[in-house]
Amino acid sequence: MIVGLIVNPVAGLGGAVALKGSDGPDIQARALALGAVPRAAERAAAALRALRARRPDVLVRTVAGPMGEDSARAAGVPYRVAHRPAATSASTGAASTGAASTGAASTGAADTRAAVAALGDVDLLLFAGGDGTARDVLDAAPRPPVLGVPAGVKVYSGCFALSPAAAGATVAGFDGRTVDAEVVDLDEEGHRAGLVGARLYGTLRVPAARDRLSGRKTGSSAAPPGSAESIARAVVAGMRPGTAYALGPGATTLAVGRALGLALTPLGVDVVRDGALLAPDVTEQRLHAIAMSQVTHGVLSVIGGQGFVIGRGNQQFSPRVLAALAGVVVLATQQKLAALGGRPLLVDSGDPRADAAFEGHVRVVTGHRESVLYRISSASEELS
Repeated sequence: MIVGLIVNPVAGLGGAVALKGSDGPDIQARALALGAVPRAAERAAAALRALRARRPDVLVRTVAGPMGEDSARAAGVPYRVAHRPAATSASTGAASTGAASTGAASTGAADTRAAVAALGDVDLLLFAGGDGTARDVLDAAPRPPVLGVPAGVKVYSGCFALSPAAAGATVAGFDGRTVDAEVVDLDEEGHRAGLVGARLYGTLRVPAARDRLSGRKTGSSAAPPGSAESIARAVVAGMRPGTAYALGPGATTLAVGRALGLALTPLGVDVVRDGALLAPDVTEQRLHAIAMSQVTHGVLSVIGGQGFVIGRGNQQFSPRVLAALAGVVVLATQQKLAALGGRPLLVDSGDPRADAAFEGHVRVVTGHRESVLYRISSASEELS
């Protein structure tokens, strides 16, 4: 089995440092200056390990350096370098890879597209990144089927596996059958300003393994008027004096802010205490410091259509932050839970041990004096 691999080495840089994305060299440089740590390479390596455990005969064809070779070497899989990106490249578009220093030569969106063309003769093409990377792959019109390893801040497209481990397992079981999956993306500048509106760019052929694909994010427009406000009243009523609450991104948590009379950061993480804003738009580092210094609860909403609670757009809730929290409150409308069709809520913090701590059932607040017990699982869990 011959598998292609392309890694966007700067994917996800902006998440933990509250930048809401990683597109563009300026944002990437700012993220690195704030202490962001690249994670895409290790997530790609995790996918390759899961693949080789099931298909020892796999051969990886990849791109030199941080765009794939480093991950293949770290995973211990046999590989061949099929493409070498230009030593310097620039991207002026809104695409993924940008140009930032991560200890290797800078790479850009043009390098991603060139790599897709160079890896046209593989059985399946894996790419690690986010929605911007998916757009670059789509623009290159790949000949083989593809599959995304989720590594971005926002992963709203339907062409991604649930987790790196799920990506590896999906590739190992690939039998040639494919389905079309949508590629969507947000305007990051609008995203940072709180303007959320995903645009459909096209479709990619992916393995026909619906149970291991994240699916496209859906909005909350189908929820009856007042649903979010009803949930918000329940959350506010349960807040304890002297306790800090870290409110994750989402329309439902914004409703909690309105119920408190506070204007929260759209798509950011804000910490409130005793009805007042304690810390707006916190980074992972700041949130960890708060959680270590006082009793803090996380308040997280469910991503519609996907079911993710942790790991998609709220990377401030890192494994060490989750370990420091006194508890987590999960919010979702009844309509959003029903749309999951019985599929579990998902956690993908990047640490399997932290994810496993959530497995079982969690109480989900669905309205004022209304809640349900709902199954929650690690996104890396082996799915049948």
